[in-house]
Amino acid sequence: MPDSASPETPVTFPPSFLWGAATSSYQIEGAVREDGRTPSIWDTFSHTPGKTAGGDHGDIAVDHYHRYRDDVALMADLGLTAYRFSVSWSRVQPTGRGPAIQRGLDFYRRLVDELLAHGIKPAVTLYHWDLPQELEDAGGWPERDTAYRFAEYAQIVGEALGDRVEQWITVNEPWCAAFLGYASGVHAPGRTDPAASLRAAHTLNLAHGLGTSALRASMPARNSVALSLNSAAIRPFSQDPADLAAAQKIDDLASGIFHGPILHGAYPQTLFAATESITDWSFVEAGDLELINQPLDALGLNYYTPALVSAADPTASGPRADGHGSSDHSPWPGADDVTFHQTPGERTEMGWTIDPTGLHDLIMRYTREAPGLPLYITENGAAYDDKPDPDGRVHDPERIAYLHGHLAAVRRAITDGADVRGYYLWSLMDNFEWAYGYEKRFGAIYVDYTTLERTPKSSALWYGRAARTGTLPEAEEPQAV
Repeated sequence: MPDSASPETPVTFPPSFLWGAATSSYQIEGAVREDGRTPSIWDTFSHTPGKTAGGDHGDIAVDHYHRYRDDVALMADLGLTAYRFSVSWSRVQPTGRGPAIQRGLDFYRRLVDELLAHGIKPAVTLYHWDLPQELEDAGGWPERDTAYRFAEYAQIVGEALGDRVEQWITVNEPWCAAFLGYASGVHAPGRTDPAASLRAAHTLNLAHGLGTSALRASMPARNSVALSLNSAAIRPFSQDPADLAAAQKIDDLASGIFHGPILHGAYPQTLFAATESITDWSFVEAGDLELINQPLDALGLNYYTPALVSAADPTASGPRADGHGSSDHSPWPGADDVTFHQTPGERTEMGWTIDPTGLHDLIMRYTREAPGLPLYITENGAAYDDKPDPDGRVHDPERIAYLHGHLAAVRRAITDGADVRGYYLWSLMDNFEWAYGYEKRFGAIYVDYTTLERTPKSSALWYGRAARTGTLPEAEEPQAV
C-alpha cells in the first residue's frame, strides 16, 4: 500500500490539516438543571425505564459543564488543533422558541474563549439529537414548524459565537435523529412510526437549509457552514440484480434521502418508489427543495463500519440486524425485503466490523458527489472494553490500530485527489453512549465514572503524536505511556 508508514517514508498530512476530537452536549455536559436548562428528549428518554442500559442517563455525564477548563487543558497537552462540540438547544432556548437564556450562551462563550486561548479551533454543531422536550411535545421533527424553530435557534447561537467560531455544522447525523428516533425507537424520543420518520427526515433537511441561511445572515462571511452525514458505505452481497436493488434501497435511505436534496436539490426517485406504501411525500411543499439546497462550504462525514446487504434471505435475521440497537421495529422504512449480513473481519466492542476501506470509499464517493467541496471526517472511532492497569495506566492498542488504519485510509484518499481538511476522533473522552449508557467506551481519554478522573489512554498519546508531527506514527503504543 502506498501509504504504509515506515521510518524511511513517513505518511505525512498537509500542514493545515486539522487534528481534532469530537463530543456532544448531552453525552458529556451534565448540569441538566443548571442555569435555566430544561429537559431535552434525551433527558426524558433516558429517565424512562427500560430505554437505556442500566437505566443510565446524562444528569452528570462526565461533568464537562464544570470541568471544561481541565478538559481543554488536556486537549492542549495532547496537541490537538481542533475541537468539535455541540450546543444544548434547551440550555440556550429552554422551550425551543423565544429569547435566549444568556447564562446558557455564556457557558459556550467561556468554552470557546478557553479553546482559543490554547490555540484550539472550535467547531460548533448546533444539533446533536437533544431536541427540547417542549418541541417534541408539539410534534417534534415530524412537525414542519420544528425546522423554523431551529432556524431561530441557529441565528441566536450564530450571533453569540460567530465572531470567534469559524467552523459550523448545522445537524449531526440526521439519519439517526429521524430513523432511530422515530422509526425503530431505540433513540429519543422513542417513537415507532415509519411515516413520521420520513417526515422527520424532510424536516431535518429543511432545518439544515433554513439554519444555514440563518447562520450566514448572522455571522461574518468568512465562516464555514457544513453538516455531518453518517452516509453508510453500502455493499451488495452479490452482483445479482436483486442484491443490487437491495443495496440501492438502503443507500437511498441512508444517504440519498439527505444528500439528494442538500447537494443536488432533489430526492431520489427510487426512494419515492420504495416508500410509496408508507407515505405519498405530500409533506414536501413547493419551494422546500430550494430552501434545503443551500451552497455548503464543507461537508462532514461520520464513518464507523460498512454495511453488507442482500435481497430478503429467510434464513437471516432481517433488516434490523444492522448494528443500530435492539428493537422490534426497523429503522429502514420500506426495506422489509432487505437483509443485513455481518461483514467479515475483526470487530469493536459495538460489534462493528473494522474496515478502513469503507472510509476511503465514502470519501471518494463524496469527492464525486460534490466536486470541489472540502471534506472533514467529523467522527471516526471505536469502542473497546478499556480498563486501567494496576498502575492506573490505560493501554488500548486495539484503538491505536483502528486509528492508524483509518487515518491511513484518509491519507490515501487525499493522495487520490480528495480534499480532506481535517479529522475529528470520536470521542475525546468516555461518555454517555446513548441507549448503551456507560457500557461502551469510545474515548481517547479514560473517565472513571465514580471519581470522574480523566486519564489519557495510550491511543490519546499516539494520536497526540500524530497531531504534533503531522505524520502517521507506527501502529504501536508510545513508549512514554
